[in-house]
Amino acid sequence: MSTVPMTTIGDLLEQLGDIPAQRVRLQPAPGTATERDVIEIEARENRLCELVDGVLVEKAMAYYESRVAGLIFHFIEDYLEDHDEGIVAGADGMMRLAPGLIRIPDVSFISWKRLPNRRVPRGPFARLGPDLAVEVLTEGNTEKEMERKVHEYFTAGAQVVWLVDPDTRTAAVYTSPDEYTVLHERQALTGGDLLPGFTLPLRKLFARAEGRRGR
Repeated sequence: MSTVPMTTIGDLLEQLGDIPAQRVRLQPAPGTATERDVIEIEARENRLCELVDGVLVEKAMAYYESRVAGLIFHFIEDYLEDHDEGIVAGADGMMRLAPGLIRIPDVSFISWKRLPNRRVPRGPFARLGPDLAVEVLTEGNTEKEMERKVHEYFTAGAQVVWLVDPDTRTAAVYTSPDEYTVLHERQALTGGDLLPGFTLPLRKLFARAEGRRGR
């Protein structure tokens, strides 16, 4: 939990990345939520919440963005059929990045190198961070929130983070918390050393998301 003193709701929202107030759960009281609360909210209300600084933060979600994320999952899973590099999870794959810090990337990949005996995580959440984290931006996300998430993913061991923006049809590819390249629609996401040979043209991704066949 953050040690920065907070006296107002505004302080809390700023600490969480200037997120919209409607995404912050007030029960349990901010600062007191636990991993068990994350699990119970999902089981009782079928709502996905991240756990940040003892606060339950509802995951920003939208239909079209969910479809984009689902297609990224599909293309990576299809790649893994022929390249046995690890496992991929979707938008309800909760991950413990650190004690008391639960994040839910829209898509995540974990290499076999980080899974002893190739044992797939079981239980409510994986107890490690991803090698690749993918976040598909929605209206409810903020720049500061995503900056914080990127830093958290790398602290937890990520090698690459993709921030995909359907509105601008671009993707920011982070190779460290402060180093990134913005890809435009005529360019492609590639797997680098993590997913050798993987290529996903952004034009193809967004065409498929819109129900068209593109290359």
